[in-house]
Amino acid sequence: MKPNRLLLALVLVFSFQKVYVQNHYDIIFPRSANERNQKCKSCFETFKNKPKEVKFSIKRDGNNLYFEVNDKDWFNKLFATESDGIAIDLVTKSKYDCSIDSIENKQIRGRLMRPLYGSRLRKALRPHGDKAYRVHVGRVSDMEIKEPIEYNILFLGNKTLCRYNLLYDLESYPWDLLDMGMYLDSLSYTTRKIQAKGHEGYDLKNKTLKFKIPFEKDKAEYSQEDIKPIYDSLRLTDYNITAINIKAYASVEGSLERNLELQEQRANSIVASLQSFQQPTIETTVSSSENWVEFFNDIKGTPYENLNTLSKDQIKRELAAGVSEKMEPILERHRKAVVDLELERKDKYKTMSEDILLEKFHASLSTDDLEEAIAIQNSIFEKIKGGTVSPLFLRKMEVPQQEKYANLLNKNMSFLYMIDKRQALNVYNALLELEKLVPQDAHVKYNITAIKIILWRHKWQDVDDNQIKNDINALKTYGIDHALISRMLVNYNIVKAEDYMRKRDYDNKDKAVGFIDKHYSEFTLSDYDYLSLAQFFTYYANLDYAVKLLENKAKSIDVDEDLLYYYLNLTLVNKELTQDTDYRSILLNAYNMNHKRFCELFNAVEDGGVTFQLLDDAYLRATYCESCND
Repeated sequence: MKPNRLLLALVLVFSFQKVYVQNHYDIIFPRSANERNQKCKSCFETFKNKPKEVKFSIKRDGNNLYFEVNDKDWFNKLFATESDGIAIDLVTKSKYDCSIDSIENKQIRGRLMRPLYGSRLRKALRPHGDKAYRVHVGRVSDMEIKEPIEYNILFLGNKTLCRYNLLYDLESYPWDLLDMGMYLDSLSYTTRKIQAKGHEGYDLKNKTLKFKIPFEKDKAEYSQEDIKPIYDSLRLTDYNITAINIKAYASVEGSLERNLELQEQRANSIVASLQSFQQPTIETTVSSSENWVEFFNDIKGTPYENLNTLSKDQIKRELAAGVSEKMEPILERHRKAVVDLELERKDKYKTMSEDILLEKFHASLSTDDLEEAIAIQNSIFEKIKGGTVSPLFLRKMEVPQQEKYANLLNKNMSFLYMIDKRQALNVYNALLELEKLVPQDAHVKYNITAIKIILWRHKWQDVDDNQIKNDINALKTYGIDHALISRMLVNYNIVKAEDYMRKRDYDNKDKAVGFIDKHYSEFTLSDYDYLSLAQFFTYYANLDYAVKLLENKAKSIDVDEDLLYYYLNLTLVNKELTQDTDYRSILLNAYNMNHKRFCELFNAVEDGGVTFQLLDDAYLRATYCESCND
């Protein structure tokens, strides 16, 4: 699903100072708060009553600028009289060039365009795209368009400047449902990871092991005792390693180049050791960085806490001057590698042809060797998943419609749905028939309810939403885990939120979103779920929920990069946060993870940045000019 580009408006506070503009047309700049309150009463009231779901932005099409809004009625209220208007302040990034000693504090930051008022705005408003409207508000010159530019909005009441809005960019999504999984031998989920060019597979028999391996100072070798738990786990299980993900961390003393080189050596030594367990080559991902997050966390309340006020280079100089020896009990904890192993159960039927497998499968059914039949069935699933066998092969697996074969029947049908969601209605009807054979089977009940939610969400079948809620709650009587039921109820409210939003029933939409916010902590979320949920909250104008969801994840040294950067997108505009030492350690972690991506946060909105006007913040500007001003 393509992201909805959500431009959020940040209201800048007025300081009632002299306005330095060559031409401010007929706009009145109030000299006091009292004057502004008197002249802007109607404008303030309209914004006060604006539903948070109403969004507006400035979009450029060639040289033309358009004010876009998703609610025509609110737009007409905002510009109801001939003295209610809008003007655009066109700001160039050159204003923030690092060669400039300080940024001049002006109420108008760039070139002020001619304001437009009342009936002219209302008459010129036209539908644009899906549930949006736009009106032409100005033009950009050919010279201006050659450099990074942004467009701030002046909202006018009685021709008086009432609000000055800076826009910043966020991705937001209506959100797919949480993966509820399907019961096969156990609950199996679609494997979805956050990655630019992702793939989707099915985690039918896989599991993940996570380990931390410490390293000594200036050494790339690890202790055999520290890696022994990995060896023991691999020997005790019947699994192959399918992927290794290693995040290697160096303590912050020493040069960056040496630290990264050392961490690469450490990670590669682990990979070589694990690769010795099997052939072929294991898919491997390695990243390395200095461990600034834990450094800042661990010096709190110690004699070294004052270091958090210094720049990275200043800290390194202090450490090099002898402080590192005294801090070694702290620093030694920061040298480590976090190892994630993705494992897949070994398959003794892996090399057999599909014809032989089918023959063996039917033979095992004829002798009621159900354990053998299940093992063969799982092997066939893996071959279908890997693309070496067609999904049509499932039709050849003839399983008698008898109670003793219910597990095999359930697995065949549920797997078919997992590899092809278009089969949802057919699989749902087949599971209803199976339910007649095993009316008390919890796994069959769960699978029926999961697919029923999908059918309801996509309107593939008429479904009573109250009945669905009853079906979900009824799973308790069959011993289904509370966390799984909570997950389904969150999905129920995702669909309800979509319905209420379409009807502009914002109060009930908020109740549905509030339920999701209250209950998502009752079950485990993947990184993919965290990012999706944050974007969902943003889409429904609940940014505070999104920030709360991600803030603890953002403080973790091994946070997923996309989660961390989405959190920064949500919070960078908060100047109070940028003064906080905890937040500054999060910024350092983001920079260490991906220098280029960090610097791109300060690009123009049109160029994929949050906004270059973040550089009004002295700390962010110093950080940017130190790290990104090549």
